[in-house]
Amino acid sequence: MPRVQINISYISGERFWDIGRPTPPRVHISTNVNIIGVEPKDEKLAVPFVVTISYRPSIAQISLKGQALLAGAESELKTIRESYEKKKKPPAPLVHQITSQSLVEATVLSRTLNLPPPIPLPGPPPERKPGEEERPSYVG
Repeated sequence: MPRVQINISYISGERFWDIGRPTPPRVHISTNVNIIGVEPKDEKLAVPFVVTISYRPSIAQISLKGQALLAGAESELKTIRESYEKKKKPPAPLVHQITSQSLVEATVLSRTLNLPPPIPLPGPPPERKPGEEERPSYVG
């Protein structure tokens, strides 16, 4: 994967829910990442994108626009461009980097707007049923 630089050029957030009204107990947050195109630019590839974060019930919406610049071997960049032109999915690491950077910015904005952050937070462990044995949890 080529080197990727993410540049965000536009951030918009709007809270629809009255500030004095408590946030509903269950809020579903969905993130949509749209790659607009893949264009050559000064021996790099420019990948414009739009990220939309929606809350349900409709308490708010956050939008970000920007551009990912990919730098690397000419053959690698050519493969990515041709793949995009053939309507194939963009490379997963690129989408992951765009999503990660956008979620960081959206989280800061969500705090300003007094909204739940658009990233999943650890919740309480699931309740065990009576008689169910405890299984160890591994992280790795």
